[in-house]
Amino acid sequence: MRLDKYLKVSRVIKRRTVANTACDTEHVKVNGKDAKASYQVKIGDVIEISFGERVLTIRVTDVREHTLKNEAAELYEVL
Repeated sequence: MRLDKYLKVSRVIKRRTVANTACDTEHVKVNGKDAKASYQVKIGDVIEISFGERVLTIRVTDVREHTLKNEAAELYEVL
């Protein structure tokens, strides 16, 4: 699954266009490297997202095409 879609499906970022822009402006890193929106997310990847001063670090635990709102947090764990 593409990185921008994963961020939207897991509800880390609310809209896919915002996730795509965050990737394009180098606010998202996967396994320590800047990642493009087209990066294919795999289980075990560590994603770092910069929200201004704050950095959110998560580990991918599952990849699903669709998920319910209350199950979205099961797709990752916060480090």
